[in-house]
Amino acid sequence: MIKKLRETYFYWVLEKPSQTLLLLLLTVILFCLNLNQLRLDASADALTLEYDHDLDYFRKIYQRYQSGDFLVITYTAETDLFTDKTLHHIRSLRDELLAVEGVSSANSILDVPLLYSPPVSLTDVAKGPNTLLSEGVDRELAKKEFLDSPIYRNMLLGPDGKTTAILLNLAIDNRFIELVRERDALRLKRDQTGLTASENMQLKDVSRKFLEYSTEATERSHRRVAEVREIVDRYRDKADIFLGGVSMITADMIDFIRSDLVVFGSGILVFIVVILSVIFRHWQFVLLPLITCLSSVLIMLGFLSTIDWRMTVISSNFVALLLIVCLAITIHLIVRYREYLVTEPIWTNKQAIRATISTMAKPCLYTVMTTMVAFASLVISGIRPVVDFGLMMTLGLCVVFILAFLVIPAGLLLLPSVSPDGKLHGKKEDSGAFTLRFSRLTANYGNSILAASAVAAVISYLGIRQLDVENRFIDYFRESTEIYQGMRVIDQQLGGTVTLDIVLDHHRKETGKPPVSQNPFAESSASDEIDPFASADAFSEYHIAETVKENYWFTQAGLNRIQQIHDYLEQLPEVGKVQSLATAYKVASELNGKPLNNFELEVMRAVLPDTIKSFLITPYLSEDESVEETRITMRVKETDPNLRRAQLIDKVRNYAIEEVGLAPEQVNITGMLVLYNNMLQSLFQSQILTIGAVFIGIMLMFLILFRSLLLSLIAIIPNLLAAAIVLGGMGLTGIPLDMMTITIASIAVGIGVDNAIHYIYRFRREFAIDNDYIAAMHRSHGSIGRAMYYTSITIIAGFSILALSNFIPSVYFGLLTGLAMLAAILGSLTLLPKLILLFKPLT
Repeated sequence: MIKKLRETYFYWVLEKPSQTLLLLLLTVILFCLNLNQLRLDASADALTLEYDHDLDYFRKIYQRYQSGDFLVITYTAETDLFTDKTLHHIRSLRDELLAVEGVSSANSILDVPLLYSPPVSLTDVAKGPNTLLSEGVDRELAKKEFLDSPIYRNMLLGPDGKTTAILLNLAIDNRFIELVRERDALRLKRDQTGLTASENMQLKDVSRKFLEYSTEATERSHRRVAEVREIVDRYRDKADIFLGGVSMITADMIDFIRSDLVVFGSGILVFIVVILSVIFRHWQFVLLPLITCLSSVLIMLGFLSTIDWRMTVISSNFVALLLIVCLAITIHLIVRYREYLVTEPIWTNKQAIRATISTMAKPCLYTVMTTMVAFASLVISGIRPVVDFGLMMTLGLCVVFILAFLVIPAGLLLLPSVSPDGKLHGKKEDSGAFTLRFSRLTANYGNSILAASAVAAVISYLGIRQLDVENRFIDYFRESTEIYQGMRVIDQQLGGTVTLDIVLDHHRKETGKPPVSQNPFAESSASDEIDPFASADAFSEYHIAETVKENYWFTQAGLNRIQQIHDYLEQLPEVGKVQSLATAYKVASELNGKPLNNFELEVMRAVLPDTIKSFLITPYLSEDESVEETRITMRVKETDPNLRRAQLIDKVRNYAIEEVGLAPEQVNITGMLVLYNNMLQSLFQSQILTIGAVFIGIMLMFLILFRSLLLSLIAIIPNLLAAAIVLGGMGLTGIPLDMMTITIASIAVGIGVDNAIHYIYRFRREFAIDNDYIAAMHRSHGSIGRAMYYTSITIIAGFSILALSNFIPSVYFGLLTGLAMLAAILGSLTLLPKLILLFKPLT
């Protein structure tokens, strides 16, 4: 079977090269027809684990409280914020923003009720209080209220008194949540216990519906952000304005992906032309690799478009990596071909090509397979964008290998030879002279190389122990981007950026508390009992509405517990704005002149106008009769250098349980901070699992290829050291692990071992000539060492192009992977041959 495939391959490539390239051209054109359907994904799910129960709970809670997404417009006035001119400017901006499709409401200093300017009674509150635009409002008092009020402090007016915010509430997309929860539940069941035939059909149907709906939703969101940004741009002449919010970040990250695809792709194509021109100095050896690289990328992008496999910020590096790996393979083929032109001058061009294919097929196949193992290992990370990145690269490498062994040999047959006699102008290349310096270094200073490697391993180990996963999301972006600038203003002036919610359940049996009586006076103790019929009672003229369902958390007992947690959260340095029912209780008690009892609380809840209730009560008290719960929301300061997400979550949970006395099952913590933290905390485990999977996979392949355990260990040691050097360097310099940097070690080993495979494969051939280890090393350095040098320099320089990204993890990924490749080539040209000389595995 293999022999027949080999004969078929040689027949089409060597006997019918024109037809082969024509079929390839038609294939590329066919896949290019779908390129316009390529879609990008930058949703918040990209920062979460694939099967995260906290994510499902997060969606459920936000649907229950109808807390949709929002956009934040920060507004820093050039003059006094509370002048007629400035307020008119803000009102005009707000009114235009309210007209944007999908914006359900807006909260700003113009819209919220004023309760302390001057203080009003609860009766007046029930009738409807003033706003900043009401006639006769004292603006100095209003400013003081915005700065000091427990409702608005650190929310609508910054400490500088000049920075305010317009919060655009977006209608919650219940359809999106229902579809994604149904799809994820079926996926989880499929992977855990399996699905029935009908459930499989249901999964396919809901997946299709969700994909279609999410595409429409993403496009709507992108248009909304663009429209909001267009409106905001018209108002920047009189204020410093920034746009923030998850929708805005998602839209901008899609733009980053598009930009990265263009910049990385075009930048590396230019780099390919330059580097090949410098290395080979013949246009044939520039054109053929360029065609191979372009064809590989176009076929893969067309395939991704056809099956609607969406690219994320992480997988946007896919194009750059595919080009770099493809270029490396073509360089190996061309270098070997040129060697034959020099060493076998009597051969025809076809003979040189056939010999090149025959000798390079096996090592190139194994180098591609080891790299595929590296990328395939990313599947076990559990982070969807990382998983997709690994699968895309695994499939892309198959395409690269096939095209390289089609385009290069067929093209070399059709294009003019480099010289009439098949030689490189009669000159033998001397580029091997540089790599021969490493062989002489190894021969003369081998023990020093071993000592330096041991020192590097020890230092790397110490650095790896200092690796951390804590990083600031704001640091993912350059300071020049609006994402960074907007997050910084919101974080420092308006109460924090990242949401964290505490959801408290009330289970009477679990807490041992008696049921709440329908008698409004039953829970009033001697210490807090207030006569509801006293003349000072602000609600004496009202009766409790029958439609109001009593809720434990809106009683004095429940509110006291909420208040205790609320006050604790406010004193934490990393926590910004905290909101809960305690805020409404505190304000109502202050306006009433004394704490409200249970009867007054029920009346207040019944008679408050919807405009105030939707602001102070509804977001924090469940209206679902099947549950009795409350929600405490807070925003965490991303710019706090001492922020440790996991520690903060544990600290909050432990306080609610140990100090407040709630049962563990009553305390549920959710929010984007929890989801992001779950992803970060999984990185260490993912790093260990992926490295382990790569090591095992590559060792098995080495054993098959080399048929020697000792030689396999020798081959992998320099590459493990290269990966350790990068991880240790990250730990020593304080660069944290993130979604991008966790892939570096696996990729470094997977690509780095390519050099080891090529070198050992060639070393064995050279050693068979005279059984002389030293001579075989020098000849290997002068031949395959040259190709290794070319490909490594190409890969290092190619990865450095990623430094142009606006997404900082991509910058780190490019530079650190380049460093890993540098360490790998140095190890392959020094440590690897020294280990071969030391252990003599071929005798």
